[in-house]
Amino acid sequence: MKNSRRVVIVFSSEREVNEFSKAEEYQGKLQMQMQDDKLMHAVLQDDKKTIDDGKIIEDGINRGMNAFIPDMMFENLVKNFSIAKQLYGEKLLRLISGYDSEYIEKNLRIPEFQKKLKKEIEERIENLKTKKLLEKDGTISDKGVELASLSLYIEEIDNLTAKGAIGEKIHKKSSHYGEKGEIRLFKKGDRYKDIALRKSIKTAIKRGHEKIKKQDLQTFERQSKGAVYIIYGLDSSASMKGEKIHSCKKAGVALSYKAISDKDKVGLVVFGTEIKDSIEPTDDFGFLLNRIARIRAGKQTDFKKMIEHASEMFPAHEVTKHLLILTDALPTVGKEPEEETLSAVSNAKAKGITISLIGIKLDSKGEKLAKKITKLGNGKLYMARDLGEVDRIVLEDYYSVR
Repeated sequence: MKNSRRVVIVFSSEREVNEFSKAEEYQGKLQMQMQDDKLMHAVLQDDKKTIDDGKIIEDGINRGMNAFIPDMMFENLVKNFSIAKQLYGEKLLRLISGYDSEYIEKNLRIPEFQKKLKKEIEERIENLKTKKLLEKDGTISDKGVELASLSLYIEEIDNLTAKGAIGEKIHKKSSHYGEKGEIRLFKKGDRYKDIALRKSIKTAIKRGHEKIKKQDLQTFERQSKGAVYIIYGLDSSASMKGEKIHSCKKAGVALSYKAISDKDKVGLVVFGTEIKDSIEPTDDFGFLLNRIARIRAGKQTDFKKMIEHASEMFPAHEVTKHLLILTDALPTVGKEPEEETLSAVSNAKAKGITISLIGIKLDSKGEKLAKKITKLGNGKLYMARDLGEVDRIVLEDYYSVR
């Protein structure tokens, strides 16, 4: 939790919030207490410059950038544009320079354009420093991370609202205190107040009984909304850079927003060669959002360590415990990474933890291992071919658990 700032979400009925129609669309009229409330106001009012600033910071983090250094960026573009394009991505190049990548490549050898391009990059980065979104050395400030997290939040909630993906879902585990659901035969231990009288009478009549007998009794199945603790395990290896990690971060926002709205708790494990970050299941949405926004891609993947670490994060008491893993590759750390991974899954299962996995464009070998993981972990396997569907799949898995 070092070098992180806690962002708190509060329910507010203050008159000031009513000025922002965008905020009113979201459940609970969420308001963020940020380091600088002007950022929140600007984003909610669709201020394009502030939104673009947030996108620059967020995309830089997704690309694994630790700092924005104009001279280095310009030098990389001139030296080898194709490599620079892979490094920064088309979206960030457009936002930081004002030109799309095709235009830059076409005119990059023209001296006059080089001067103009360098000036645009320098001015944009200096502007981010002036707004204190970047430190003097170009590193991303806490305020910059907060703007990136707010941009990520607004983008994903707008997306979920457009898809109609924010709704009430409940599972069918039996409970005395849930809502009335399907009707079934009465059995010992059922409450008499749950008897479906009309259905019981009809059953008795059909059977030719003058009086209702015990075998005629029908009862309402009660649907439970028991507590769910879910940990979002995100692979942050180098291959996840760019749009992959962006889509997975948005999906993490969707899961956190929906689960916490349903009074469940969400945890986070970001893994590569080492555990990069972890948060025990919590109902503090703002805190999760801030940490999700900070996720950047690294090197290799160690599934065994991640599963073992996540298993220790669940509470000891009886709740639904579920780990959802997002990855685009096989585990690559350890002497026998596949066998060690399956052993860790087996140990998690013994602790009552179910494991699902979302494969981001996995190859056939990766899909084969993923099937073993989810079968052994009593979870589900989802193959995501379209990055735009990752958030929907994450919510689908949450609903299946709940």
